[in-house]
Amino acid sequence: MDLVLVADRATPPVCRIMNFGKHQYEQKRKMRDQKKKQVTQKNKEIKFHANIDQHDYEIKLNRIIAFLKKGNRVKVSLFFRGREVTHREIGMQLMERVAEEIEVYGISENRPRMIGRSIVMFLNPNSAK
Repeated sequence: MDLVLVADRATPPVCRIMNFGKHQYEQKRKMRDQKKKQVTQKNKEIKFHANIDQHDYEIKLNRIIAFLKKGNRVKVSLFFRGREVTHREIGMQLMERVAEEIEVYGISENRPRMIGRSIVMFLNPNSAK
């Protein structure tokens, strides 16, 4: 048996006579159980290009929906290659289209914005599943 300081910030400090090894084991077990119950939100990324085919677009849209259903946050990126950057309006229309079709499953965190040669938008899952 050991004299263990249980609550050092209390006035007066609280001590107990107990098995210190058993106390440490219980504390570690409590921390492990708390970590199990934690839900972490993972970030996923889907990449598009401006001249994407309809079928490819639908596949990527289905992947976004699957990620949002699982509760993941999704970063949607659209990259311009070569001279495609001169037609930014096509990219913006595509991103707006993605945001409209995803409304049921997730909310757009911000408007699509141009960063260098790419357009970026973040989608969060709906809180009500």
